[in-house]
Amino acid sequence: MSAQTETSHDTHDHAHDHDDGASHSTLKGYLTGFILSVILTAIPFWLVMGKVFDSSSTTATVILGFAAVQIVVHMVYFLHMNTRSEGGWNMLALVFTVVIVVITLSGSLWVMYHLNHNMMPMSVHDMKNMP
Repeated sequence: MSAQTETSHDTHDHAHDHDDGASHSTLKGYLTGFILSVILTAIPFWLVMGKVFDSSSTTATVILGFAAVQIVVHMVYFLHMNTRSEGGWNMLALVFTVVIVVITLSGSLWVMYHLNHNMMPMSVHDMKNMP
């Protein structure tokens, strides 16, 4: 009876020793992600505080670019997302989320622009001529 218990125990141990395709990072991986995150935070901070660009729209565009790169760094180094983890379902969920967010944001901006455009019947010039 003890031989049967050992056999089932050995099988049970191997059941927890599976690899689901997710990458398991090391200290070096976490430090690389941390250093990249600090750099990707410090550069936009310096751009704003040093007033490097004359145009605020240029500064905002560059900061948004750094933010996008930092999102990718966090997903790769800290969340360990890649095309192999969870059989590709993580990446599919990410793509679906991005599509929904883009549709929601662009639709909201479109509605707000058209509400602003259609709800303001008078121009500023007409308002100055009012008694």
